[in-house]
Amino acid sequence: MTRYDDDTQRTFAALPPAAGRGFAQTWWGRSWLKALEDAALDTAQVKTGRRLARAGAVGAVSVRPGRITAVVQDRDGTAHRADVLLEKLSDAQWDRFVDMAIERSGHVAALLDHDMPPHLVEDAATAGIDLLPGLGDLEPECDCGAWDHCGHTAALCYQVARLLDQDPFVLLLMRGRAESAVLDALQTRGGTSAEESASRPAGVDAAEAYAAGHVLPPLPPPPALRREPGVPPSLETETVPPAGIDPAALAYVASQAAAEAHRLLAEALRSGAPGDGQTGSAEATAAQDAVRLAAGDPGPEVTRRLGEGSGRDGEELAVAVRAWRLGGAAALSVLEEEWTPRGDTYTRARAALGSAWDEDERPSLRARANRWTVVGAPHQLRLDRDGRWWPYRRERGRWLPAGGPVQDPATALAAAALAADEEA
Repeated sequence: MTRYDDDTQRTFAALPPAAGRGFAQTWWGRSWLKALEDAALDTAQVKTGRRLARAGAVGAVSVRPGRITAVVQDRDGTAHRADVLLEKLSDAQWDRFVDMAIERSGHVAALLDHDMPPHLVEDAATAGIDLLPGLGDLEPECDCGAWDHCGHTAALCYQVARLLDQDPFVLLLMRGRAESAVLDALQTRGGTSAEESASRPAGVDAAEAYAAGHVLPPLPPPPALRREPGVPPSLETETVPPAGIDPAALAYVASQAAAEAHRLLAEALRSGAPGDGQTGSAEATAAQDAVRLAAGDPGPEVTRRLGEGSGRDGEELAVAVRAWRLGGAAALSVLEEEWTPRGDTYTRARAALGSAWDEDERPSLRARANRWTVVGAPHQLRLDRDGRWWPYRRERGRWLPAGGPVQDPATALAAAALAADEEA
């Protein structure tokens, strides 16, 4: 709560402790603290003041032209009156400030929004008006007897930084003018009422927005990735769902979206390295995404709807899910797409197969497009567009994926044969 004792003094109630947060969030608040921290000869006293302010040891703060005052309590409960002095602007400087602000309507609008754009401060400095304190401008006085900034005056400065965040007119009052006096001067000299200025379109000049870059703190490190994806909110309510909406199915889709987002974020944090073949530059089609959702075992009814929506019957969807679990979208493409390799792919593959067996044991293969089938055996190899071979086996008249991809076709063929033997 703020109390206005008269036009030239404001008293701010004691602020609560500032545990876990910085003392200045705005660029002008940080500039105020920089003036303190750069000028203090004893950094230990500055740290003491920061601890006192953070603990809520600073009482009500009185702000008037040229001076701020508060009672600060030590850890042992001893109270000290602390003052910090700041030079007031002269009448001539205030006249120049008002003229400068009126020249740029954005300055007036910013002040009415209790904002202090960097260009306002820079333009004021060009006119010979220092609004923000510089090195040595914050002069301390304390009844503890210290001649430089002590923990009490430092604590007062940290507390005032929080007040400045809320209202930059606190700084203008310290420099000698109350908020009402500044706004009256702007209205009288500019011929524009505060209401008219406030009604102008919001926003600031682009140069002003970028000018604060040198005082902005570095971005914080990204938060650590949670071990598990988030849990969507429950949809179990007493409200009857609209026609055609299945709450259980909707809850499942939401949980799968959370799991997929968690996986994608984990991969991005691992320097963007491709993971299990489920990601890529191409966006998944609706039919592919239906298989991804079905791979999460959503239950019979949702699985049936996913099959219908993707144009697959129950058996086709089951085979597609099997492929997805082996290698995601890449495995699904191998299952459903047939294409013709070019170049010397066949030659290199035959050479690799030829060197893996003796001549009398070498299997006979019949090639069609990217699929090589063993003559007289339920084994097949399929080549994907990345040059990897996938083993397949034939069961009940249908070719089924039998394992993950490998670079060597002989190894893939051995995996297909082993899968068939295990099935038998």
